[in-house]
Amino acid sequence: MQRRWVSRDHDSAAAERIRAALGIPAITARLLTQRGVSDPDAAAAFLEPSLNQLLDPFRLLGMRAAVDRIGKAIEAKEKILIYGDYDVDGTTATVLLLKTFELLGGEASFHVPHRVREGYGMREDVIERAASEGVKLLISVDTGIREAAVVERARELGIDAIITDHHLPEEAAPRALAVINPNQPGCDYPDKNLCGVGIAFKLAQALLTETDWPREKVAKILTSMLKIVAIGTVADLVPLAGENRVFVKIGLEGLRTPRNPGLDALLEVAGLREKGLVSAGDVGFRIGPRINAAGRMDTARDVVELFTTADPERARELAQKLDGLNAERQAAEEAVVEEILERLGRVPPPDVLPFLVVEGEGWHPGVIGICASRIVERFHRPTLVLSIDPETGLATGSGRSIPAFHLVEALEALAPIFERFGGHKMAAGCSLKAERIEALREGLNEHALNLLGPDDFIPELMVDDELEFAAIGDELMGSIAKLAPHGLGNPTPVFATAGVRLLAEPRVLKEKHLKLRLDHGGSNLWAMGWRMAQLHPALPAGSAMDAAYAVEADDYWGGWRLNLKDLRQPAS
Repeated sequence: MQRRWVSRDHDSAAAERIRAALGIPAITARLLTQRGVSDPDAAAAFLEPSLNQLLDPFRLLGMRAAVDRIGKAIEAKEKILIYGDYDVDGTTATVLLLKTFELLGGEASFHVPHRVREGYGMREDVIERAASEGVKLLISVDTGIREAAVVERARELGIDAIITDHHLPEEAAPRALAVINPNQPGCDYPDKNLCGVGIAFKLAQALLTETDWPREKVAKILTSMLKIVAIGTVADLVPLAGENRVFVKIGLEGLRTPRNPGLDALLEVAGLREKGLVSAGDVGFRIGPRINAAGRMDTARDVVELFTTADPERARELAQKLDGLNAERQAAEEAVVEEILERLGRVPPPDVLPFLVVEGEGWHPGVIGICASRIVERFHRPTLVLSIDPETGLATGSGRSIPAFHLVEALEALAPIFERFGGHKMAAGCSLKAERIEALREGLNEHALNLLGPDDFIPELMVDDELEFAAIGDELMGSIAKLAPHGLGNPTPVFATAGVRLLAEPRVLKEKHLKLRLDHGGSNLWAMGWRMAQLHPALPAGSAMDAAYAVEADDYWGGWRLNLKDLRQPAS
């Protein structure tokens, strides 16, 4: 697909002030300004995140009421139910609060829905069962902001509800005892980008700071919690800036020495236990998918047990089960994507069909979100993938979008079509009757045609700076590495080098990837082109091109290698 290279702007004057004050390379200072850092003090804090940078949790609307009610529940030994979600964010948030209440002497049970049998969101029958078991306090994590009916049922049954969520609320919030969501109207909390486990951590932070424990003990506990917070935050694809950067930076450092048997076993099956520093990429591509596989293919209760068991042998069994489920997930995903791509072989251009809606009977509901991401990556159009259950006649959908298109706003414009829906700008889920799919397809395309123009369908590749191969070495790369962890809001730096030369014919690996040896000005480096095998016929030895790439450590051979983002004909 054609990509438009766009040079990222930087503030030259601010970069020079940062360089002079901190004594860092000029290119590192420029990268900082491109990530919204404009003065030396902010740059120093960015490069060295600490717990001291965390905001007061009581600035979150609803936090005081929530902490007071939880304190009474713990003191009275009331039964507490934590209602989570089945993805990484929801399960890690559930584990975090279970651990917090255990530390504080409380009694809590949990429920995470089964994706296939229960679907997304909270259910009244679960609340009714909890009431029959004597539960007096319900706390949601990563869910609940659109569950007014369920909260009302809890009120009728004498259960107080505390909603902690980060998804966009409806016009009126549920009538809960407390709602903690930085995105709700009236909440002036500065950091709006926390995910579900991040908000659960803020609740834990508030509860722990209310104890009479020494500050050093509280700080140690909070630091330990950040290991699991980091996993949920990276996996939920929220911006890694502000508090999220603190969570992830400190949490990834803690994964060097995991003491939790479940974390240790999970790192082992993911091949990361001996690596040392685990990166955000490791979490996103190796840890997160294994956790998600439980909720996608079976039951997410296994994840909660994995992180709460004290038995190393049981932890290993569960981690191996997640590893096997992830392999099943990969196979199911490939089958669905292959079928979708075959169906879209002659798809109309985006000015005719700007929104892709594809449906199929029997597609595993646990993989349709990943499949939607793959289709967006291929066609750069907002996409909704629907799995139809032939027995019930219901279609379960998962959508992904492009930067120019707000997915939930599009679904809200067609709200009567759905049984239920929710999500945010870039990702959403829904369910509807199968006979309404065609109306949904027409409505979404009409909505998209009114909002999107030709340029919106050309993916942009943001390039941070130009770089000479000769400059790539330990000193410069070590400085740039301090900008990690990378993700949304703090992207991995992408560099461009014009006129590189291919020293030999590329090697095709696993029929998908390219391995190349590139030369520039007498300096040459290995480069990996992931999913670029289709370019092989156009890359004879000796050919010249412009390359855009990230630089990464070569863990196998040592030194540095290029992670190619794009190749194009040399600019004139």
